Amino acid sequence: MVSIIKDIKYDDRNNLFTDIYFPEQTSTTNKILIFWHGGGWIKGSKEACQELGVKFAKAGFTTMIPEYRLASQSTFPGAHQDSKTFVEWLLNSQYVTMPRSKQPIYQIGASVGATMALFIAGQFGFDTVCWSAPLDFSEWIKNHKDTVASTDAAFELHLTNPRQIKDSFYKFFTVSYAGGEDPSILQQMDAYNYDLDKLNRLLMINSEHELTPLDSVLKFAKTLAQQNKALNLILLPGDQHAMGYADKYIDKSIEFLLH
Repeated sequence: MVSIIKDIKYDDRNNLFTDIYFPEQTSTTNKILIFWHGGGWIKGSKEACQELGVKFAKAGFTTMIPEYRLASQSTFPGAHQDSKTFVEWLLNSQYVTMPRSKQPIYQIGASVGATMALFIAGQFGFDTVCWSAPLDFSEWIKNHKDTVASTDAAFELHLTNPRQIKDSFYKFFTVSYAGGEDPSILQQMDAYNYDLDKLNRLLMINSEHELTPLDSVLKFAKTLAQQNKALNLILLPGDQHAMGYADKYIDKSIEFLLH
């Protein structure tokens, strides 16, 4: 009962595409959901998110899952620029059938996809759900000079400590997307420094011992409070990150967006 159109080009310059999942019934008040995939800016794809696209469409959303440039193609701010390019394309597309102030557009992002969802939410005001958004890069790198970057530290570095394994991957994807450890670039990547002027309703979900450090989440919550911005935060026990708990929290995420 879901129609899928794949590979609709939204960026001619960088040859980028989106897949769109249409619910069985649409109307002039059609709800649009953008889902941003994760993968640490080094991997991940829109194709790998098809099951989620179908679930969101079955919940009544016209669901957009765009691709963006990965670190092998472009370092920061490449993916961030792509996310903004996509939203600007969407707002001027045939899929937006109402005036911008009335068209219901929502976001869900997983991992670094959630980081980009925050970047977009601050500028466009879309109600947003973030699954395990990495938030801190500059201070984190400064405090982890001795951490060796690796995509699989258990195998490559023979590490057994779960926190050290996570930190090794965190450093790998951070420096890959930043193109190094330049503090000025890392500070621009920090979510605390995003333009959050138009940030509206926001739900963040994180686990206590996951890839995204909990202290960075609490620091971000304080940053929002200082800017008079509200935050709904769900903290989970354990160490599951983003897609690890997604199935259990899809309904909760949709409920938040619609109410």
